[in-house]
Amino acid sequence: MFSIAATAIAHPNIAFIKYWGNRDPLLRLPSTGSISMNLDGLITRATVAFDRSLEQDILIQDGNEVPGPPLERVSQFLDVLRAMSGLSSRARVHSESNFPAGSGIASSAAAFAALALAGSRAAGLELTERELSRLARRGSGSACRSVPGGFVEWRAGEDDASSYAASIAPPDHWDIVDCIAVVSRAPKSTGSTEGHALADNSPLQAARIAGADRRLAICRRAILERDFQAFREVVELDSNLMHAVMMTSQPPLLYWLPATIAVVRAVIAMRGEGLDACYTIDAGPNVHVLCPASLAAEVACRLLEVEGVEEALTARPGGPARLVEE
Repeated sequence: MFSIAATAIAHPNIAFIKYWGNRDPLLRLPSTGSISMNLDGLITRATVAFDRSLEQDILIQDGNEVPGPPLERVSQFLDVLRAMSGLSSRARVHSESNFPAGSGIASSAAAFAALALAGSRAAGLELTERELSRLARRGSGSACRSVPGGFVEWRAGEDDASSYAASIAPPDHWDIVDCIAVVSRAPKSTGSTEGHALADNSPLQAARIAGADRRLAICRRAILERDFQAFREVVELDSNLMHAVMMTSQPPLLYWLPATIAVVRAVIAMRGEGLDACYTIDAGPNVHVLCPASLAAEVACRLLEVEGVEEALTARPGGPARLVEE
């Protein structure tokens, strides 16, 4: 017997060491490992209800029924769940987020982490955190990192069973804040899934992959030792490397806007004035500015002074995906 419906929430995450490129696009096995932090206060809530009366899956996102490719992606993910549980019923999925979707704030990570937990529980499955992380990865690679809490490392692994994410430190290990400079809320024209497929045709991707283990080790150690100087250096380097790959792919991907570059310049200027912060940019125009919590208010205020910045969202390290009552 399975539950008819379940609801879960999950946080987006910001990657310090990036995920870009797949060894296996179907299983979403990454070209390299990655490290991230969940973002507290930013959430996606997903409710999954299996219903024998439905003829097809239904996706309702932020109050609107969504057809086409987004529904197809969710249905393909639910097919994985149906195969695991033995169900044949279609499902109604409600998803809502309190932050901009599709603009470089890991909305798909939060969505599929919440969907994995709610869907598996509605289907009567009680999965371990590792199993949930592997399942979430099938919907969106970075979603595997939104299942565990705090500071998280995704082990690239060799196959489906060995590619999953796990916490390397809890949320309260290090009080740093992500100040997100929102320069656009518009969905990006090329989604991350399509972008990953272009990574290997960049002449720089091989060099990026070759140095990944070293950057992972530096970042992991910096987090565990709370060494912000080492952290900021490797985080900015890794972000720049990923965007260099994007820009040299065929066709090239350029997610930045003029305000994106203005924020990066502002962060460099802040450091010159003694305000310790660093930037990282996911697949989108918005800039994540990381700093010690004691500086967050000032950093956010400075970001709002940059021309083109619409809003400065702030987030401390967040917890794991979790079930909630309706």
